[in-house]
Formats: sequence, C-alpha cells, structure tokens
Amino acid sequence: MRRAGYRRTVRSPQVVPLPGLPDRVTVYEVGARDGLQNEKAIVPVEVKAELVRRLVAAGSRSIELTSFVHPRWVPQLADAEQLLAALGPVGDGILADVRAPVLVPNLRGLERALALGVREVAVFVSATESFARKNLNRTRQEALDMSAEVARDALAAGVAVRGYVSMCFGDPWEGDVDLAPVVDVVRALREQGCHEISLGDTIGVATAGHVVALLDALADAGVPTSALAVHFHDTYGQALSNTLVALQHGITVVDASAGGLGGCPFAQSATGNLATEDLVWMLHGLGIETGLDLPALVETSTWLSEQMGRPSPARAVRALG
Repeated sequence: MRRAGYRRTVRSPQVVPLPGLPDRVTVYEVGARDGLQNEKAIVPVEVKAELVRRLVAAGSRSIELTSFVHPRWVPQLADAEQLLAALGPVGDGILADVRAPVLVPNLRGLERALALGVREVAVFVSATESFARKNLNRTRQEALDMSAEVARDALAAGVAVRGYVSMCFGDPWEGDVDLAPVVDVVRALREQGCHEISLGDTIGVATAGHVVALLDALADAGVPTSALAVHFHDTYGQALSNTLVALQHGITVVDASAGGLGGCPFAQSATGNLATEDLVWMLHGLGIETGLDLPALVETSTWLSEQMGRPSPARAVRALG
C-alpha cells in the first residue's frame, strides 16, 4: 500500500556516466521473434504486426521480425509470410530505415525469405553437441555445414548474414561449457561470412567473470569485438550485470526483448530474455545513446501484456507502466 501523499515522480534515470563505456549502443530487438516463439497460444498476426509498428514508433531500428522455420517445429511463427505482407515491403514503408532480419534454419527457409525481399537473415548454431541434436536434430558440425550453405547463398543474393551461437555459457544436458568450443563456432561463422555474431546465454547461467573470459578468449583468437553482440537471458537475474561488463569490454550491440518475453522451446530451463525496457533504463542512466523512447517502449509492452493476458516480467515496465 502506498503511503498517503506518495507520488511516483521518477520517470527516467538520473544520468551518471561511467568511464570506459561506448557512447552509443544498438539495441537489437528480438521480441517479435524470440520473444513470442515460446508462447503456446497463437498470437494473431495482426498483433505481431502492430507490435513491430509500435517498436518502430518507439525508435527501434534493429528488429528481428520472425523465423522461416517449419511450422511443425515452431507453430507460433507459421505466419511468417503473412506478417511480412502485413508490414509491407522490407526497405519501404515503416521498415524503410529499419534493419529487419529474419531467422532461417536451412536453404528452404532462405528461399522463402528471399522471395519476400528480405535484406538480412540470421543463422544459428549451438556451441554444444547436445543442444545441436535437441534443437536442430543434427550434430554440431552438420549444423555448421548447413549454416555455411545458407550463408553462401544469402551472400550470393546480396543479403547480409547474422550468426547466433546458443549455449555459450552453459547447457542443460552437458552442464558447464568450455570456452574452446564456443570460440571454434564463432570463428567458423566468421569464416562463413557472418558480419555479426550474437553470443547466447540460452539458459541464463552466465556471470560477469565468465562473460569477460569468453570475450578475452575470442579476442585472443582474432575475433574483433566489433563483430560480436550479446544475448543474455535473465534466469538468475544476471542479464544486466553481464551486459555491463560486456560493454566495458567493447560490445556495442545487445539483444533484448520487449517486455522481457521469451525463452527457448527446446530448452526447458530457458526463461525470459533481457527486457528491452530494463536495458534502456540502465543505458540511459549511464548516458549511453540508444535512439529509443523509453516511455513509448513501456507503453508498447504494457499494451502487449494486455494482449497476452498477463503482466510483463520487465521491472521497468512494472515501475513505469
């Protein structure tokens, strides 16, 4: 219960910069794809399209729209073609100045994406053998071979390729994950032509020291920090602290999901992504530019939570909504 006379007046963080941080960070929005893919109830395509429109209006300029995966594996994203049709041509209309990748698991998915004029696709590989078999029904090397084929054909078509590496910090079947296999997969994706590679903490077990150790190992292997992004889940409440140390070590692209939605349908222990609003509150408090309108993001996630029929798990949305 609020005390008499209490007024919630803090609507934005006080700006107190820290030395050694970037001036600007790109928030790579995954809510429309990774945020929704784990939802059991099918979200109408009109709601998904409206979510993207609201995110664009809030300043998002990097939005992963959907995945061209077989509907049997992720029924929630079976409407990929319908969603892109509802949004209009990529590179025009509301997506005119928006980086709008789509995830593709194989050559068939790439064909579907190219037919709709996409300008960037994302491929994904696991750092661990167990998750490669559980998620993709392939060995890790077979998954790398497939991503190489997709990247080859995408680049030949003039389409940029982003890479995802899942299970970088822990695996629900294997437990601890060594640095070496993660570095090997990242280097392989670089050789395939991925311009940006997102390091995924799929089950949210990473801690700050582990993040620094992996970034140092990648630097020692010749992978430039400018080619990396981070993708943290908040299972143990570590996503923001992990992000901060990543920023201190040169990362400038951070994946996040509107309202903190998301998980992984193939990893039962994976809970929500780092919430976009929580991330933006921290970044703005550090004086880091994002181009994002925090109140508009909160309004968007409040609207989305109403569509989902449950409150947002994002702390900033609860505080500011």
